[in-house]
Amino acid sequence: MADVRVLRAGSGPVDVAGVLLAPGAGATRDNRTLVALDTALTAAGLPVRRVDLPRGAAAAPARVREEADAFAADLGVGTERLVVGGRSFGGRMSSMAVADGLAVAGLLLLSYPLHPPGRPDRLRVEHLPRIDVPVLAVSGATDPFGTPDELATHLATLAGPTTLVVVPGAHGPADAPVVAAVRDWLT
Repeated sequence: MADVRVLRAGSGPVDVAGVLLAPGAGATRDNRTLVALDTALTAAGLPVRRVDLPRGAAAAPARVREEADAFAADLGVGTERLVVGGRSFGGRMSSMAVADGLAVAGLLLLSYPLHPPGRPDRLRVEHLPRIDVPVLAVSGATDPFGTPDELATHLATLAGPTTLVVVPGAHGPADAPVVAAVRDWLT
């Protein structure tokens, strides 16, 4: 994993029973990164559920909660044993559900859309200080939705332990370093 930088390290989640993953806007549960994570984590013995989300920030956090409740029930555990998150929009909607009280073991933010490209004045961060669970953020070094320095600044407002891993690439970095970062954080 050459060229991978960990900007701020924190502890990962403990006692994880499963991982719920949601895609970015316009993508489906079959997004290549989510499939790669599913394959790697399932091979390591960790159940994964990939879900689709409705478009729009109004309904998507509620769907994350519904899917987490259903997945936890299927596993016979509470949601506090799940890690939830996803890529871009999916991670953002998962973070909003956690900030609004969804109890989880941890949160995955893959290519978090801190702001629209070229619009650092339109931040999507107001809910972040209400997140108090372990968080892993993995972002491309040249992601136009937020630079590593911008992400480090805003992720520092989270109440829980946070790890930011910067990998080569932009908003859709190669899967291998993303999968390695997630697997390392979860184990």
